[in-house]
Order: sequence, then structure tokens, then C-alpha cells
Amino acid sequence: MVLKTGGFPAQVLSLHAAIHVRCDLLLLAFHHDCEASPAMWNYQMMLFGKISQQLCGVKKLPWSCDSRYFWGWLNAVFNKVDYDRIRDVGPDRAASEWLLRCGAMVRYHGQERWQKDYNHLPTGPLDKYKIQAIDATDSCIMSIGFDHMEGLEHVEKIRLCKCHYIEDDCLLRLSQLENLQKTILEMEIISCGNITDKGIIALRHLRNLKYLLLSDLPGVREKENLVQAFKTALPSLELKLQLK
Repeated sequence: MVLKTGGFPAQVLSLHAAIHVRCDLLLLAFHHDCEASPAMWNYQMMLFGKISQQLCGVKKLPWSCDSRYFWGWLNAVFNKVDYDRIRDVGPDRAASEWLLRCGAMVRYHGQERWQKDYNHLPTGPLDKYKIQAIDATDSCIMSIGFDHMEGLEHVEKIRLCKCHYIEDDCLLRLSQLENLQKTILEMEIISCGNITDKGIIALRHLRNLKYLLLSDLPGVREKENLVQAFKTALPSLELKLQLK
């Protein structure tokens, strides 16, 4: 039996409440502060307008809809690649916007401070800020967004921790990108439950990888095979395993 509240199923009210909360968060995320450039403000409002328009359709979902569908759909919206945006502002800026929009952080080449506030992304020449490190802890990045990484030429470290939408396809895509094959030196993959041996083994194509930490990955089962594969492909790699 479904608990009723005011004539509507409780899970429906929870979903609609979640939508309103998410809308409030979106408004905060896209809030125009005095330092934001007009171009950034226009892009933020365009993106928010698209999301808001699509959110209206959520009200038409069946009463039995699970709120997980909504969150998955909204995360997919945040990950969608805008190729016009990449062309207009460059790959590093577009990738920064994608990563921060999804809850990740970036650090630029020559800087020590992590950038985690979408509204305070640095302004200036498009070629000035190059992503050197990515920390995607607790973020909602997923495979459909990984084309944002195609033009990145300075990424040396990536940390994927508690990324519930990261799957083998993400690592396969990442390991296929020529720029990242050259530049990535360190990777940490922790508590990503959808990753299996198939995704991990693809990382052997990152030919300059020097350090790889694998921790709490229940989908990884063939540890001995992984160790042997990495020894063969990347003999200088420091492979640290914290797997059951």
C-alpha cells in the first residue's frame, strides 16, 4: 500500500519537492555575481533556461516514477557536451565548466589552489588556464561527458572517488584520447562500484602513467592478471592495490 498525502502518493510529493530544491540549487549555481563576465552570464542563463524548460516535463511523469530516474536524467543534462561551447571558449574552459557543474574540482597549471566554484571560474585569455589535475570525488560525471576531455593537453592527474556514474566506458574513452595518453602521470580510482577489470586494463594505454591507485573496487576480480598486464605494458608504473 502506498502512503497518501493530500491525495497524492508520498513518493510523488518527494519527487516534486526534490525538483523544487534542485531548481533552487540551480538558481544559486547560476547566480550572477559582479565579477562574472557578460558572456559567462549569458551562457549560464541559456543553460539554466534549457534545464528549466526540460524540468517542466518532469511533472508529466507517471505517479509511479522513482525519483532516481529524475536525478539520473538531470545528471545526464549536466554531462551533455556542447560542441559549440568548446569551439567558442576552448577545451579547457568548457571542460572546467562541465566538471564543476557536475561537482568535481580542477587545478590549473602553475596554480596550487583547487577551483571548485562554478561562478568564480577565472576570466582572461582562453589559452591562459590549462587543466593540470582533476578531482572528481563525489561528482556525477558520466561517459556521455567525456568528450569534453578530447582537447585537453596538460592533464597530469585524475582522481575518481565515489563516482557512482563512472563505468568501464569512461575509462575506455579516456584511455583512447591521444592527448591524455601522453600527459597523464597519476590516477586514483576509489570506491567506484561500476568499474570492472575491463575498464582498468584499458589504462595500460596511458603510456606515461607513473602511479595508479586502485582501492575498494568490488567489480575488479582478476588482480593477478591486472598486475601482469601493467608490468608488461608499463614496467615503470607504481601500481598500488587496495582490493579485496
